[in-house]
Amino acid sequence: MKNTITIIALFFSVCFYGQNQSVLGKWKTIDDETGKAKSIVEIYERSGMIYGKIIDIIDAEKKKSVCTACTGEEKNKPIMGLVIIKGLKKDGKEYNSGKILDPVTGKQYKCFIALEGNDKLNVRGYIGVSLFGRTQTWNRVR
Repeated sequence: MKNTITIIALFFSVCFYGQNQSVLGKWKTIDDETGKAKSIVEIYERSGMIYGKIIDIIDAEKKKSVCTACTGEEKNKPIMGLVIIKGLKKDGKEYNSGKILDPVTGKQYKCFIALEGNDKLNVRGYIGVSLFGRTQTWNRVR
């Protein structure tokens, strides 16, 4: 009986541990220059790919901003609700082969993301090869 209870407890703890190790959820973005929180991005899965959408902007004055620098279908769309991460695919412990949009400059970059622990997400945007880019660390919103 003790062995059965131990096995069941171990099974559930492994299941819950695995669920916490996911990039899915809400993440607080941090401004590189000021170190202050900028927005909340919700990362979700659709058709086996990972996407990220801005669901909140911290600075109340910027909540109604539009992406004037963007091109294509994003041009002049509200930044709130804008899908900035598109088409990432799982590759081992990271997600790559997608794009990320910088709504400030309107530029789109190749992207990969990877968890650092449970509550930090490294997001790297780059041109060409990942050597030519920058990484931001986002914090999980609880």
